[in-house]
Amino acid sequence: MTDQNLPAMPANALPDEAAMKDWAELLVQRARAEGVELTGDGGLLTGLVRQVLQTGLEVEMTEHLGYERNAAEGRGSGNSRNGTTPKRVTTEIGQVDLNVPRDRAGTFDPVTIPKHQRRLDGLSGNVISLYAKGLTTGEIQAHLEEIYDTTVSRETISKITATLRVATRSSRT
Repeated sequence: MTDQNLPAMPANALPDEAAMKDWAELLVQRARAEGVELTGDGGLLTGLVRQVLQTGLEVEMTEHLGYERNAAEGRGSGNSRNGTTPKRVTTEIGQVDLNVPRDRAGTFDPVTIPKHQRRLDGLSGNVISLYAKGLTTGEIQAHLEEIYDTTVSRETISKITATLRVATRSSRT
């Protein structure tokens, strides 16, 4: 499914509710026209949840190591990326397959999908919902801390949403 006709989302701001609604309607129309289910294996929502979770894991690894993937400053840093481990998690919309990044020192402890957790009871859906409703990074941070007792920095939330917007935009071209 290509995204050439989807409305553009500003790179520096969360989309407003009307823009997100238009975007969602177009995605659903195109999914139906192309025979793509909304949920389940290969489904539209499953793919969106997977992208959000995978992006969160990648952003966390970058913050943990202190440098971007393939960056020169990572050479000789004492710790680096060391591939991924496949992981299947169960969400409200079905099972999602992820590739959890590893570091050589074995010190990466992700918050997006904590180690040994195989079930996401509402977290992924709430992150997508909060993002879609246009909440600020501070509001998303406060919500996650209040509801899930999980501390995620505003910077991490901002990087996740920025990376997700870039991924969404690049899939349109």
